[in-house]
Amino acid sequence: MGVTLTKAAQWTSSGTGKLELTPMNESLLKEVLRSVEQLFSRHPQESEHVFEEPLQWSTTLVASDFKTDYDISEFNVQSNEKDSEGQPLLRLSPPTVYVRSFSQLSKLLHLAADKKLEEARTCLEENRDALVKILGPRFADILEREDTQTDPVDEDTSEDSEVKVKLFRLLQNMDQQLLSKLLEEISEHVRLDPAAANSDVESLKQFCRGGDGRLLKSVRYTSDYEFSNGCRAPPWRQVHGEICYLITEPCDTEDLHITCSTGGVYLNAGIKQEGAESGYERTSDTYTDLPTLLKSRSPYFAEHINKQMPKKDSTSKTQSKSVQMEDQGQPQRSQAGKKKYEPSPRWSNQGLVPPCGKVEENNPGREKSGKKKQATGAKGKLKAEFSLSSLPGRMTPQKSKTLAGAMELSSDSSTEDEDEEELSERRLQIQIEQSPDYWLIYKLVKFLKRGDQTATVLCLCAMLDLNLMQEGCQLDIWDIGGVEVLLNLLDSDEVKCQIGSLKVLRKISHSMLICQTILDMDGLQSIVKILDRPYKDLKALAAETIANVARFRKARTTVRRCGGIEKLVKLLDCLPTLANMSPNQEKDVEVAHCGVLALWSCSKCNRNKEAIRVAGGIPLLGRLLRSPDVNMLIPVVGTLQECASEECYRIAIKNEDMIKDLVQNLSSDNNELQMHCASAIFKCAEDKETSDLVRKYNGLEPLVLLLGKAEDKKLLAAATGAIWKCSICMKNVAKFQEHKALESLISLLTDQPIDVLINVVGAIGEFAKVAANRGIIRKCKGINPLINLLTETNQALLVNVTKTVGACAIDRDNMAVISQLDGVRFVWSLLKNSSTEVQSSAAWALCPCIENAKDAGEIVRSLVGGLELIVNLLKSTNIEVLASICAAISKIAKNKENLAVLTDHEVVPLLAKLTNTTDERLCLHLAEAIGHCCMWEGNKASFGEAGVVAPLVDYLKSNNSAVHYHTTMALYQLSKDPNNCITMNEKGVVKPLILIMGSDDEKLQEAAAGCVRNIRLQALAGKIPPPKKISIGTAKRCGKGL
Repeated sequence: MGVTLTKAAQWTSSGTGKLELTPMNESLLKEVLRSVEQLFSRHPQESEHVFEEPLQWSTTLVASDFKTDYDISEFNVQSNEKDSEGQPLLRLSPPTVYVRSFSQLSKLLHLAADKKLEEARTCLEENRDALVKILGPRFADILEREDTQTDPVDEDTSEDSEVKVKLFRLLQNMDQQLLSKLLEEISEHVRLDPAAANSDVESLKQFCRGGDGRLLKSVRYTSDYEFSNGCRAPPWRQVHGEICYLITEPCDTEDLHITCSTGGVYLNAGIKQEGAESGYERTSDTYTDLPTLLKSRSPYFAEHINKQMPKKDSTSKTQSKSVQMEDQGQPQRSQAGKKKYEPSPRWSNQGLVPPCGKVEENNPGREKSGKKKQATGAKGKLKAEFSLSSLPGRMTPQKSKTLAGAMELSSDSSTEDEDEEELSERRLQIQIEQSPDYWLIYKLVKFLKRGDQTATVLCLCAMLDLNLMQEGCQLDIWDIGGVEVLLNLLDSDEVKCQIGSLKVLRKISHSMLICQTILDMDGLQSIVKILDRPYKDLKALAAETIANVARFRKARTTVRRCGGIEKLVKLLDCLPTLANMSPNQEKDVEVAHCGVLALWSCSKCNRNKEAIRVAGGIPLLGRLLRSPDVNMLIPVVGTLQECASEECYRIAIKNEDMIKDLVQNLSSDNNELQMHCASAIFKCAEDKETSDLVRKYNGLEPLVLLLGKAEDKKLLAAATGAIWKCSICMKNVAKFQEHKALESLISLLTDQPIDVLINVVGAIGEFAKVAANRGIIRKCKGINPLINLLTETNQALLVNVTKTVGACAIDRDNMAVISQLDGVRFVWSLLKNSSTEVQSSAAWALCPCIENAKDAGEIVRSLVGGLELIVNLLKSTNIEVLASICAAISKIAKNKENLAVLTDHEVVPLLAKLTNTTDERLCLHLAEAIGHCCMWEGNKASFGEAGVVAPLVDYLKSNNSAVHYHTTMALYQLSKDPNNCITMNEKGVVKPLILIMGSDDEKLQEAAAGCVRNIRLQALAGKIPPPKKISIGTAKRCGKGL
């Protein structure tokens, strides 16, 4: 009664609120009567339930019609049955009757006897809100909005809720049965389209010939103008499904004025070419076709029609039978009796085969389809057309075949063959298995194409009753061509049809195939346009559908290019934090929820992220972030964490104080919300200020607690990532250790996904920068799993593992464990990795390993080809790799045997080629490596010959004290060669060395003084001119400067 009464019943358009006298309405009333009687007989407890408000209407019954069980007083009648407050469940105060239960309603209808149909009609007409009166507004709203997922038990907590819920479910089943019955009724009435009507008229014109033996005098249209969709009715009448108007002159009666509509044919009040509106009113019953109507009105025509029916040959009979079977939804069979496999209706819709399912032998042309709309030359678009076959964008089967033949002349046949092969391959690859509802879906789609407004709404309601989330149903709709039909419905101006279409598209668009089809048919543009409509339900459904379709990169781009991002951002403008919301405000929040779902899908594109920011989406997302509704928060935070990959969003999240809300939601009971919040912090917390804010708002402890949810891997990855980035700040590390975070992280080093391991190892590496934590790692047996991870192949993981191993190796006890596990060999092998980032991190890790290993020299020499490998990496073009290799060489060269091997591998010329760099980090480690390599006899002269001295002198101009230190040490070693002293003196090294001699570092002082001494000795020997004299006062002033 919910959907059926409000959407399916045919009401007069005059505003009187009366049910039209149509066969469909009569069938509806009979079904309602039968359902009420069954409810009373089969469910007595529910039928006794008292209505929220009485149903009242003007009845034809009087007091004398009532028997026993009623208290009769002259003209008034009361039932003996009363409610808990003593009020009668039926009361008659002529002419009005008041009924408050189904049991009394059933008894009253039984008393009405042959007048029960009229009583039911009057009851429904005067109680348009019958469901509200029976169940109350909450239950009625669930039933009328076709909500099959809401649990009605949650809607009512009163004592009689159980009976009420049972009654609700009975009415829901009754409503579905009524819909099914009416669909069968429609299948009998929906027969005509413009082409079929025109064919019937041409056939009747044949009966107008033959002189005195003719059956009709004339048959003519009231209008000679034919619209592009084949209709002759004016546009404002086409919305009622009317196709054309005829004036037929029989031989034995007066002229008949006939209306041909999609629902059948009937007599009208007399339409002239310029007749009044009243002429369109129906004055007879509706008939299936023109001959049937004429038989009922002209006895002469009925008597002679069978004698003069045109004979059809066997071929036409076969084709007619084939078409009839197709209309009934039955598979065809060949003339030989063998089963004939029917081509996919989808191919038929696209013009690849004619509607009967057989390729025409004399017309090899095929319609090339793939777009939702074809240009038909229509001058204007009808205000609203519910017969899809008459939409400007669609063609009747006859026109499709004509156009297909014409296109053959102007198109490339090879291209068409490729298109057909593409469709064939696509159809074969999917291997669709028909669902049990295949033929029902087939009929519903057929009615959607050819039905009027009522049929369209009914078919959409019936389609929503199917399990549209099932893949089989989704593929059936796609295969039959239902997606195109649903998309065309979006172009009508009828809100009910648009809502029904979007409800179906919202569900079936979970299929990637259907999403791709919507995109290929330019359906996304139509959905985006709906966001401009003033109806909030439409906006919400459109946004939710966009959220499903926008999983494709091309779809996300299409949404942006159609202006969809700006429209979606506007939907977010609501107040989600109000304690008491009006229904209108609640609807705004629902629309905003659907809008943010769509933006979440679209935000996976970098350009869309920028478009959201430009449209003003960041402050609106920040406002929605304060919503108490988890369902709202999940897509909001999901969008923010997706966009946080851009720096402008990270800054905005910090400046808009969203960190506080993200931290608060870390304590939510919803794992998905916690995961998105942790992911957002993960992407933002690398910034020191943001990391401090997380600590300020007490967000560190909730992050540690999330480590306990190890079964949820996505949540675990997000939490460990946030801990990793927050632990870059040493204050946060101290706070984490108050909650034993390090021990929890170490326990996650095994049996975890790669993304979790990357974050866990990265966090442990930051913790290992604190000396006390390095001991905890060893005591918790964390070194062994770290060494095992060195054999993985993921580059991001290897970078973090090598960094962590290097940090742990600073502790000599840890280094002993690493050596025992052969960790140095594993780290050294990573120098062969193709990633420069892995190479550099491995080289940096080798530095503390070599420095703190007990037998470092022996360990290095035991690595076959290891020294040759590390020398060859000096040929790299990556600055980070070069700096790390130089640092490793400086550690290796401390052992003379290893230094000898390095020298044999020509480490000197390779280091010399790097001295012209301007990168200070490379300068530092390069100078250190040169200084240590000078410890091998002969290398000093070799470095001088390679031109190392002059660039090293220039390093003294750096502002970095560490560069000064290692450069001075290297110059001191080089000054032991006389030729190098000459070069140093020429480059003016003495003055900066004298300044360095004023340093507080004794080693640095000695190295600078030693270098100057060696230069002076060469000067005294007469090999170089003496340096310019510098007064003692100048030297002291320079020393104070240092």
